[in-house]
Amino acid sequence: MAKKTSMVSATLKSVAKATGFSVTTVSRALGGFDDVNDVTKTLIIAEAKRQGYEPNLFARALQKQRIQTIGLVENTGGPRFPDPFFGEFVAGVGMQVAVAGFDLLLSAHPSETDEMDVYRRLVAGRRVDGMVVVRTRYDDARIRYLLDSSTPFVAFGRTYLPPDDTPDVMYIDIDGERGQRELTQHFIDLGHRRIAYIAPPADLMFSHYRVCGYQNALRENGIRYDPDLQIEGDLTEYDGARAAAWLLDLPEPPTAMMTGNDLMAFGVMKALHQRGLHIGQDVAVGGFDDVPLAEHFMGGLTTMHQPIHQIGQQVAQMLLRALNGEMLLQRYMLLKPALVVRMSSEKG
Repeated sequence: MAKKTSMVSATLKSVAKATGFSVTTVSRALGGFDDVNDVTKTLIIAEAKRQGYEPNLFARALQKQRIQTIGLVENTGGPRFPDPFFGEFVAGVGMQVAVAGFDLLLSAHPSETDEMDVYRRLVAGRRVDGMVVVRTRYDDARIRYLLDSSTPFVAFGRTYLPPDDTPDVMYIDIDGERGQRELTQHFIDLGHRRIAYIAPPADLMFSHYRVCGYQNALRENGIRYDPDLQIEGDLTEYDGARAAAWLLDLPEPPTAMMTGNDLMAFGVMKALHQRGLHIGQDVAVGGFDDVPLAEHFMGGLTTMHQPIHQIGQQVAQMLLRALNGEMLLQRYMLLKPALVVRMSSEKG
């Protein structure tokens, strides 16, 4: 007789391994979703029971009880709040869940440790029906936890969970590689060759794609990549100004500076102004996001536009449909950003 796996060690992954199905299929079978056929569902549920994998969350999913609440946790330990990008996104999510008769439970915490604590409190405490995950990370602990707990969620951003399987995670993302490459090409077409990039924190997945876009554009145009011109910022206006000051003090400073978000670009523009430099003429500046203030800040910021509010709505729509057990034909969306040219890259 097979030895029964303890409740402590039984996980979605152990059930998947025993049945030969993917973690995603196991998760959806235990969640009672209709896109898993009855035979597969019966096998998976039987194995889950054999292993002792019957947490309260599983029971709640099978009973289809609802709390009518969507959770969203934001780490505020560094740059991420009150980032205007985040405010626009949350407004979009909140509007959509309200239309569906749900509440949005927003929790802000100052560190990754606290952030995981609140995920556990919301999920294990049955305070939410599903979660929205923002600014995904490489090997994201939040996503691992939500998968293991069979909690429905949609991510704003792609993610990878090494070293073995990459589960079927629903997401909406912006094509950051394409966008950053297009923005870099804009400055190259204006004649710039010393183009600096103040990148977002490296642990954020979107930073990886945008760095690739920057470096790919340089390579495609035969411009040597200079590591001194790529530095990391923390997505705040203050850090944008700090990075700009460091770049301007180089023996051969850049003639153009791009940033991983608009907020850092605002800091760059302030630093240039404080040194008496003309934005666009002496040093061109480019951002990413096109937050509402970008159109008006110090004459206007050249940036890559993404429909932030609408993305928040789309993420919420996808999650709500999943909660209703609907078959989602499009579980992943990769949107194209659009170049918006303003004064900060004009030479006069």
